[in-house]
Amino acid sequence: MRKLLIVAASVASLMSQAHAQSAVVLDNARVRVVRPTSASIPEMDHRPGVVICLDTGEANWANDVASSAESLAQQAQSSSPSDPPRYVSRGVVIVEPKSAAAAAPPPSATEPGGAQFTGMSFKPMFENDNVRVIRARMEVDAREGFHTHASDTLVVHLSGGEIEDTADGKTTVNRWKPGDVEFEARGSSHSARNVGKAIDVVLVALK
Repeated sequence: MRKLLIVAASVASLMSQAHAQSAVVLDNARVRVVRPTSASIPEMDHRPGVVICLDTGEANWANDVASSAESLAQQAQSSSPSDPPRYVSRGVVIVEPKSAAAAAPPPSATEPGGAQFTGMSFKPMFENDNVRVIRARMEVDAREGFHTHASDTLVVHLSGGEIEDTADGKTTVNRWKPGDVEFEARGSSHSARNVGKAIDVVLVALK
């Protein structure tokens, strides 16, 4: 693999433009989610997190997400120097957990995959002291029975699709695109049904 050669004079400019060229999808007391949107290194703290590749569904833990993003940016490209770095061309979502303490969930709450689901599959990917990461699939007409979330959970959409969601007596149809991210808060309750094509997601449950 060849590495992109960046002259020293352009590094400061690259970093100053990084924040504007990287989309902060979510930022709250529990987590920050970044999706790089251009050929620059995203502005991130040097802290651990989950790096998810949208085209393959791979999810890996990085002890330093800023360095991980930089490494992705420097990986080999096609013969055209104008092509974007791998983390843009493949699509990457970076989940950075924060240290804020989570409130205790209601006694009836369930972890991802623990509620009464029909037409869904869950495949554990990895778990550590910070997160539990699961690959999930909703087949056509799959249904999630009414349930309460036991953990703050990020839903990172790989395929996109249409999900009918019912919460607080209201039903809406959400249309998701690859790279979209949902935040399902600990203690929140809802039911859901897939009203379109099969849907693939990565779930990141925060501890």
